[in-house]
Amino acid sequence: MTIRTRTRFARLRTLAVTGLATTGAAAAALTLTPATAQAAEPVKAPAAQQIQTETGKGGYANNLDGWIKQSLAIMKAKGIPGSYEGLHRNIMRESSGNPNAQNNWDINAKKGIPSKGLLQVIQPTFNAYHVPGTSHNITDPVANITAAANYAAHRYGSIDNVNSAY
Repeated sequence: MTIRTRTRFARLRTLAVTGLATTGAAAAALTLTPATAQAAEPVKAPAAQQIQTETGKGGYANNLDGWIKQSLAIMKAKGIPGSYEGLHRNIMRESSGNPNAQNNWDINAKKGIPSKGLLQVIQPTFNAYHVPGTSHNITDPVANITAAANYAAHRYGSIDNVNSAY
């Protein structure tokens, strides 16, 4: 792939994720399909661990910055790797920070399982990598971020290692 082609794809991806659907560009969807050969188990919460996880609670702002910071606190407590920059970069690419974003055009959507939320997770992946103590609502920002980061940790080592739809 030439630099010019990569630049064109980057521009199309940028246009798509910023909500310019009328341009005809399609957003890259983070489908987060669990690998069939995946051996690692999702993180389980220690019984004694008490963390305030309701979105916008516990002193965190109810906005993208607060959701990322709250997610990072939960991730740290659960041993899930990731950084603010890695989460923010992936969120902006996937949903432009819209917790209600939904992909209705890719293969998963055509199968009736659209990607949803800040990190465009499909329901089976969200269920498999849900972090105990967070909401069971896939569009809850903190639950979506932590589940996607948990998946990325098992699949790629960390959300920080993800630089495109995966």
